[in-house]
Amino acid sequence: MSVQLDSAKNIAKVLTEALPYIQKFTGRTIVVKYGGNAMVDESLKQSFARDIVLMKLVGMSPIIVHGGGPQIGKVLDELNIESNFINGMRVTDSKTMDVVEMVLGGVVNKEIVSLLNKNQGKAVGISGKDAGLIKAKQLKLKPQGNDTDQEEIHLGQVGQVASINTKVLDVMMASDFIPVIAPIGADDKGASYNINADSVAGEIARVLGAEKLILLTNIAGIQDEKGTTLTGLSTKQVESLIADKVIHGGMLPKIECALNAVKGGVQSAHIIDGRVEHAVLLEIFTNEGVGTLITKDRLDRKQH
Repeated sequence: MSVQLDSAKNIAKVLTEALPYIQKFTGRTIVVKYGGNAMVDESLKQSFARDIVLMKLVGMSPIIVHGGGPQIGKVLDELNIESNFINGMRVTDSKTMDVVEMVLGGVVNKEIVSLLNKNQGKAVGISGKDAGLIKAKQLKLKPQGNDTDQEEIHLGQVGQVASINTKVLDVMMASDFIPVIAPIGADDKGASYNINADSVAGEIARVLGAEKLILLTNIAGIQDEKGTTLTGLSTKQVESLIADKVIHGGMLPKIECALNAVKGGVQSAHIIDGRVEHAVLLEIFTNEGVGTLITKDRLDRKQH
């Protein structure tokens, strides 16, 4: 009986701690980029789905943007289509783009929608091409180093966000749906583009004036030179870490995306450890969190 009582007390404690956050964020938009281990591990997939459904149930408005790089790579291998990367980005010709649309817009998107709906959510899957949600343009990489004469690098049908049609999302959220977005856009001529999911999530959060942008990763958050996770940072502190090359390599685009979102009006960005069960709820509803909180001016965790 005492074990059961202790368990009940723990539940009550958790709910009490969560209450102020629930009250604060009711009616607010939370954009979540879903990817990494949380997308492939079965227990993590289930905990993510329950997190999102609970957020919706207590009055928040979650929007999901998902990746799918490993799933795309697997299908390309099965079809004997070679994958080439430049600066970590997949060069995307027309055959590769067909696979990207099939995997992201079809298989992965529908699996996430099904997962949320099985957990009593009301999710609707949408590609950025649907209803002109994401207008895209071709991404051109600037040459690195001092060779300014070198031509810009083209990656084929790899794009960046030109604009977001927020009316599409407004209609979905007004109807109490959870939008699940595949990061594919189209230009004025109807050409399809594969866009980085972090960038799409960040831009959607910015144009909607979201309360939070949450990026799930396979690391504990931003870390210093000693490997210690930095839990709360201002935008200026993040810029200093980038300048000092503490933040570098593959994490840099993700951090810059979070930085741009906060500078653009999003109240806070969170780089969280998607390998932890219920990572989204732990980050939003507890004082400790499970990652790095980025705000314009550094806040105490209890103020997030």
